[in-house]
Amino acid sequence: MLQNEFQIGGDGIPVSEVYWSLVAKADKKFSKIRDLPYYQRTRYDTYFYKVFKVYTQLWKFQQENRQKLVESGLKRWEIGEIASRIGQLYFGQYMRTSEANFLSESYIFYEAILTREYFKDGLHQDVNLASKQLRFLARFLTVCLVLNRREMVYQLVNQLKMLLDECKRTFQETDFKEWKLVIQEIVKFLKADTSFMNIRPLRYSVVLELHPDNLPQVPDAKRKLRLRDALLCSYHPNEVKFSELTLDTFRMLQTLEWEPSGSFYQSSVGPTIVTGSGVTQNGVSGHSRVNQDITDPTLPPNPRKAILFRPCVTHFLAVLGTVSEELPSDGILLIYLSAGNGEHAMPTPSSSRSGNSVGYIENLSRGFQFSSINSDSSNIHSITSGYDSVNQSRNISDCLHIGPPVQRGLNCIYPSDLLPFTRRPLFLVIDSGNSKAFKAMSGAEKGEPVAILLSPAISLPLPAVESSRQPGGSLFTSFLTAPLQSFILLLGFTGTDIEKDLYSKAEKLLQLSLNKLGSSLVETENLDPVWSQILTDPFLRRILLRFVFCRAVLSLYSPSFDKIEFQPECVPLLPEATSALGPTCQKAVLELADLFGVTNRFKFSQ
Repeated sequence: MLQNEFQIGGDGIPVSEVYWSLVAKADKKFSKIRDLPYYQRTRYDTYFYKVFKVYTQLWKFQQENRQKLVESGLKRWEIGEIASRIGQLYFGQYMRTSEANFLSESYIFYEAILTREYFKDGLHQDVNLASKQLRFLARFLTVCLVLNRREMVYQLVNQLKMLLDECKRTFQETDFKEWKLVIQEIVKFLKADTSFMNIRPLRYSVVLELHPDNLPQVPDAKRKLRLRDALLCSYHPNEVKFSELTLDTFRMLQTLEWEPSGSFYQSSVGPTIVTGSGVTQNGVSGHSRVNQDITDPTLPPNPRKAILFRPCVTHFLAVLGTVSEELPSDGILLIYLSAGNGEHAMPTPSSSRSGNSVGYIENLSRGFQFSSINSDSSNIHSITSGYDSVNQSRNISDCLHIGPPVQRGLNCIYPSDLLPFTRRPLFLVIDSGNSKAFKAMSGAEKGEPVAILLSPAISLPLPAVESSRQPGGSLFTSFLTAPLQSFILLLGFTGTDIEKDLYSKAEKLLQLSLNKLGSSLVETENLDPVWSQILTDPFLRRILLRFVFCRAVLSLYSPSFDKIEFQPECVPLLPEATSALGPTCQKAVLELADLFGVTNRFKFSQ
């Protein structure tokens, strides 16, 4: 083989040496950022810019010298490994910024790996290569879930199942028990988050809802706050989840973003790399071509979100402190906490952070993390032999448990824990049987009055349906993220019971009712400033109006009528115009109930 065939430029360095030098450099920089937290706004921008830059060089170099590199021994799976790393980087950027274009680019790289079958050669001879393919499929699954590409999700689940079966036959001496748990987890997640729950986007769609420029203005509002950041945290024993994304936080994540104005993905456009500065590998400034139809320049950016999966309280407070410090002057921070009251917090082995599945989950989250959780946190969730006696001797009604109540201080969030952060505007959503304890925050704030939405003390059981159709997650959170679907499920119907035309009529009717509620709030003379300052933010306005609808439904529904334990509350109080028993709310519920022929299941006043 001729010497100059493997040389580049005039320096005489073989192409293969240049390539592997770039690979080593990229690996080194990737290892430095893989465990960095996503919740800090600017501290790590330089790190991400550098790693994007080196992967831009690496990807471009292997494209330009593919034939020479293959002849010198480059394997297809090694190209796939680079593409997979780039996909991880893009997803990481999405988690740091909530910008849809990064999520789209992550999908494109993963989809390219799948269609070009980079990991196929030697897959059944090398257990390490099989493991790479399994991890790739699991990571791609997470991207598709967040992107709401359900057809690809089901395709990936099937591929994961088939690959796992082949691996068990081929590598009989290898234990794949953790991958069986991964498949069980995603199947359970999809069974709970049905297509009916996603019949319309959970994201804010300007096609279906008011454009933010058209929202009614509050004339007496002293200031207009924007939702800039959100901290989402959920802990329930055996809760439905995939990796570190629980069903409740997944739905809230979707609800706090804009639905793309166009298609996320165009198959005619190949992968590109956008550096930290927004420059593609081709030197084109701004978003890549595939993203031109994704973001609407007339819409504000998505609020940034930090998602914490079963953190200890000290870590939760550290993240909260960081996010609060970085909050812009016109910003408000949403804190979403979905947690139990500790009475049934004894986890089973499948939900514990110990066991065979931990290796996969923790390794996957290192490159795909939702937050940076201290590695010692697994010890926090250990169960001691004195659990019963400790649990019985403690008051569990004044806090939320984001872990088993064995180590009370490390796993319990009290209202007083959040008070120092009321120096900045907060919008608090508490979904727990102990939610009412957080009413104590009102009047004790350190500077800014806090807006609080509180779930019922007892979640109303849904009518008996087939266990395979029983929805998962919290009913209260479900109402805040998918109100019409929740209303229908509460009535005992399933997705197959509702015709498409009937659902469309109900959707338009509900949206009209919510807009009327929003207008009545704006026109109220005695509206508390806590609410008036957030009504011009489309995300917070929508959550507040859905809360009013949820409260009206549960207040008028016969099984929960006049039973305070089934009613959600808010602090400060909303005007009488939005009262559950007022004419506006009663009319909204009555019209929907009449449309479905179930007015006899509600108690309306004369």
